[in-house]
Amino acid sequence: MDELVQRFLAGDRRALARIITRVENGTLEGRDYVRALFPHSGRAHIVGITGGAGSGKSTLTGALTAELRRRGRTVAIIAVDPSSPFTHGALLGDRIRMQDVTMDPGVYMRSMAGRGALGGLAPAIADVVAVVDAFGFDYIIVETIGAGQDEVEIAGTAMTTVLVNNPGTGDDIQALKAGIIEIADILVVNKADHPGADILVSQLQALLALSPADQRRPPILKTIATRGEGMAQLADAIDEHRAYLEQTGQLAAHRSEDARHQLLAITQQLILDEIRRAAPEAVIETLTGRIASRELDPHTAAEELAALVLPRG
Repeated sequence: MDELVQRFLAGDRRALARIITRVENGTLEGRDYVRALFPHSGRAHIVGITGGAGSGKSTLTGALTAELRRRGRTVAIIAVDPSSPFTHGALLGDRIRMQDVTMDPGVYMRSMAGRGALGGLAPAIADVVAVVDAFGFDYIIVETIGAGQDEVEIAGTAMTTVLVNNPGTGDDIQALKAGIIEIADILVVNKADHPGADILVSQLQALLALSPADQRRPPILKTIATRGEGMAQLADAIDEHRAYLEQTGQLAAHRSEDARHQLLAITQQLILDEIRRAAPEAVIETLTGRIASRELDPHTAAEELAALVLPRG
């Protein structure tokens, strides 16, 4: 392990890939690598790219990465792809769409399967981001699955969240409901050469006008990612948002909130894992049957299961 960590810290990308694999698989060895590398993280600016399926997130991510590289910045891309609910395998199609930038030595790309996790992210995303951050990239771009309105988890991981919209879907405003509009630090209308782009911009402006006057309103940018148009403005907006976070103290507050979220999430998972180890399958089957027959409610059954490892208070 020490040798692999030393190779990692020396900039060996094969060591980076091997460590990410162990971390993503959730092994005890993977946790040890996170412990060893976590003190080296906290330097990269993490950008989340989210939005509905078909909005052009992968193409925009590739075009934004190319713009950041023109500015001399190193970039890591973590692209989360939807996975099969049966095999948990994934096509990893984002890698296909970003072939041009992945050949750049200043770019590192890692595809991850969503594995059924809610919120558009993969279960081990926070640990993988920390490992990639420790490697020393200037920017880490996390692209979510693109399932729709429930992808609000990215706001807890990213420092700057870019919400990508596109005109002509017949569901423009619906995609902005259910909390996702609130997480956006930058709003992008991609495919701006399509009919209805100006209408969508007007709709977004009308929505933002309803927010409190003292609340920061995210900029609305028009892009055509397939041609690289609007990428300079998007890169500028990301840098401006980072400066805003630093000047207002919100960057430190975000890191604190993210740390709290990770602490509670990992603790919850550890307790669940311990319950699964401690509870005989026969006990679980018995409780399941009693719930199904309406003999016992789920809350009482869960308390009985948790009592196997948690002291009663």
